[in-house]
Amino acid sequence: MEPDRLNSPSTFTMDLEVLGHDLQFIQDPNSKHLGTTVWDASLVFAKFLEKNSRRGKFSPSKLKGKRVIELGAGCGVAGFGMALLGCDVVMTDQVEVLPLLMRNVERNTSRITQMNPGSESFGSVQVAELNWGNEDHIRAVDPPFDYIIGTDVVYKEDLLEPLLQTIFALSGPKTAILLGYEIRSTSVHEQMVEMWKRHFEVKLVPNSKMDSTYQHPSIQLFIMRSKPPSGYAEKTVEQIDQEVDEVETADNKAKVIDEKVDGNPVKVIYQNAVQVGCSKEKGENSSLLGSVEEDCEPVTIPQNGKLTDWEARRYGSMAARLLHDVKIT
Repeated sequence: MEPDRLNSPSTFTMDLEVLGHDLQFIQDPNSKHLGTTVWDASLVFAKFLEKNSRRGKFSPSKLKGKRVIELGAGCGVAGFGMALLGCDVVMTDQVEVLPLLMRNVERNTSRITQMNPGSESFGSVQVAELNWGNEDHIRAVDPPFDYIIGTDVVYKEDLLEPLLQTIFALSGPKTAILLGYEIRSTSVHEQMVEMWKRHFEVKLVPNSKMDSTYQHPSIQLFIMRSKPPSGYAEKTVEQIDQEVDEVETADNKAKVIDEKVDGNPVKVIYQNAVQVGCSKEKGENSSLLGSVEEDCEPVTIPQNGKLTDWEARRYGSMAARLLHDVKIT
């Protein structure tokens, strides 16, 4: 993205309060790169950190000085969530996204330090180019890291393998991986989950551990670590369980029940006894982990007719998906 676009009529800012700090993120949705838009999974991620920051592994006392790398940082929302808890964060993306990302880093770092002079809770933020699989870029950020984070970094099948290899290259024996993801494609989602489960101990964060407002059935948060050598699995699983209480494994607590809607057969997906989506009958390969491409999420309009910013974002997302599938003749 060219620097002169940063102040063009198509750019705008989004305000977000995180851990008592009023942040502003510049977006450019009309650019040709997906990374210049704030996606909802990054908001869910940042607010999850905020909710779980009072104690445990996500408290400032535990995260102070931890090295974090964010993959596909985009506008930098998730990375700032970690930095506000005391982490030293390296935000990375493709070179086209870096001018906007650097602008957001400069703006919000300045806001944080000016409003809280002398504050020791804020870590640090750096920006670096990182194309997945590029050995020079990986070497330049000086792995391994304590945490690897990312939100909405996978939207095509051909990104899965480069992402996996890059995570391996950035990891050490104790690296934790935190990923937020909105389900948009059944096939990509299923391939992604199967890949994670082959290589990592995978935990799915339950809704009860997310912010009560900033959550949605189609947005999931994963906490992962590399699978340990034989004989050490029990210890490693215990370490993951300490990070978030009551975290569910990625392939349980979900079931599909055959029902009918308007006389048509559908598969209704329940997770923890709550309906999270439904799809038209597709046979045995319907997803068990959330909404699917042909979903029918329940829509509820508030009685007062007013939407919160988050509700407006979610309805906008649903409308965009519907319009994507509409063919105008």
